[in-house]
Amino acid sequence: MPVNKSNHHVMNTNEHPPTESAFRPGHNPCFGSDTQIAALNVFADDGNSYLLPYAQFLSAERFSNPALEQETDAPPEKILICFASANVVLLGSGLKRLEGEIQKYELKFVKSAGRRLAATLNPHIATVTIAFTKEKP
Repeated sequence: MPVNKSNHHVMNTNEHPPTESAFRPGHNPCFGSDTQIAALNVFADDGNSYLLPYAQFLSAERFSNPALEQETDAPPEKILICFASANVVLLGSGLKRLEGEIQKYELKFVKSAGRRLAATLNPHIATVTIAFTKEKP
């Protein structure tokens, strides 16, 4: 049976986060929060985006970035967010706020922003990397 495309609507509930060029005072392009979400949208530095369901959330750990011992200009904090199928690593500053958002399952997305914005953003995410713990289908 053919589908009438004029009556068929698709709703995109995962909007892309703003880019650095869309930065405006009072807005943080590194993360978003929402009380009505089921997954974390990870915009990784490899250029891909990944949806990781909070139903598969295992743990999160925030600590000092060990790279600070060798590089004095390295981001000061690190968060490791573990899901059943992937681990996400965020490097940046002011990451305690993100830890609270994760605890409530309200962190909607994470995305890195350029170092030049580090002084004006709190929190600031310098890098976002993802490593899969299982083979992707």
